[in-house]
Amino acid sequence: MAGDHSDEESSKRCERVDGGFYESSIGSGVKSDSSFAESLNRGCVCRPLDRGRLCRELEAEPSLAGLCDEIRRTRPHLFSATAVFISREHFERIAKITAAVESVFGLPDYRELALRRAPRIAQLDPGPHGVFLGYDFHLSSQGPQLIEINTNAGGALLNTALARAQRACCREMFTAFEPTADLKNLEHVFFDMFSKEWRRQRGVAPVGRVAVVDDHPAGQYLYPEMRLFERLFAQFNAESVIADARDLDWREGRLWHGTHAVDLAYNRLTDFYLEEPAHAALRAAYEAGAVVLTPHPRAHALYADKRNLVTLSDDNALATLGVPVEVRTLLRAAIPRTETVTLERAETLWRERRKFFFKPATGYGSKAAYRGDKLTHRVWQEILRRESYVAQALVIPSERRLEVDHSETDLKLDVRAYVYDGMIQLVAARLYQGQTTNFRTPGGGFAPVFVVGSESRNVLDAGRICQ
Repeated sequence: MAGDHSDEESSKRCERVDGGFYESSIGSGVKSDSSFAESLNRGCVCRPLDRGRLCRELEAEPSLAGLCDEIRRTRPHLFSATAVFISREHFERIAKITAAVESVFGLPDYRELALRRAPRIAQLDPGPHGVFLGYDFHLSSQGPQLIEINTNAGGALLNTALARAQRACCREMFTAFEPTADLKNLEHVFFDMFSKEWRRQRGVAPVGRVAVVDDHPAGQYLYPEMRLFERLFAQFNAESVIADARDLDWREGRLWHGTHAVDLAYNRLTDFYLEEPAHAALRAAYEAGAVVLTPHPRAHALYADKRNLVTLSDDNALATLGVPVEVRTLLRAAIPRTETVTLERAETLWRERRKFFFKPATGYGSKAAYRGDKLTHRVWQEILRRESYVAQALVIPSERRLEVDHSETDLKLDVRAYVYDGMIQLVAARLYQGQTTNFRTPGGGFAPVFVVGSESRNVLDAGRICQ
């Protein structure tokens, strides 16, 4: 929401800059859909966010009154006012990469390998897959590059509201560009996902009482989304509560929050293996099978441990696992080479550090992650002492140009595919400055993603946009 101007200003700005941009891009002979999408990201500073509509989406229920003002006041860089464009080719490639990775995850030998290094609690297989996998990509000249996978990827409901709140700041704009999902039905898609998780462990019984669980939820940056999940569950007649994990109690064979038993826990914790004392009640209920927990420790071990990227980017390892050659070829081109940081490789990795991005194996939210060219010798020694880091070949993120405070600037972007059971539900972007996504950049934050195809270019080339 930061950097927004009036709707009138936005429309005028779009006409003035984008009209000239489209003429220059056509005249320069932009050919492919991918280069055309990149040209839009680099040259069109249009701001299509309708802030009034966004507020109406966020406050669709009376209980959510004031949420928009709260976000504007306390989280001014949660939403960007612009949109990100990707080619249909890249969108379809992201889907193929996701399907290829999921096919590897389904192999028994891969699962044995991934679980071998995980804590005992990850060996439990209660049935659910885990909601909201986040496949995060950088868009490079070689196509989308999968840089990591997360099990508790936040932002799906926020991005649903954001995508619905876009207006055609350029005439015919959104007849040319497609959203990445059926925006009208996403709540049904998301609730159906939770219902499937429930059925995988509980069978045909109706979904019981749901708790959205985190540490000190009201203090979390994405707390507004937790409130949206309360609305989502209520919309489908499921009782729900936002619960601090410290307020849960394990007694009488049930998980309790106050006087109410909890049957399903939507897990927003970053203690992925429930090792902290504050999470003892949730852990006990999970180990006893008394609560449906999603996502759960097993999902993190199988999907989100960064050491899995070492396997996924190693063609020989994949061949040993029996991965078909066509899948290996796709993954070799789509996943940056990743290796475990070891003392034996320390000297070489330090010397070549500018080629790598260093990440903790079980990290999240870019915490304690470092671009090699920003790495100090002191931090490097800490990394070596921890012995749980990976080094990933650096993929420079693409950029989105936008106007912030009447000045044009370029922000980095990554693209997140929200995935369940191998299927992409929604694709969104995050805009930022610095080493990693941070939601502290003026003009940055979540941004909707629109797909550009050949038919989009035909409309634009006909001169019917931004005139």
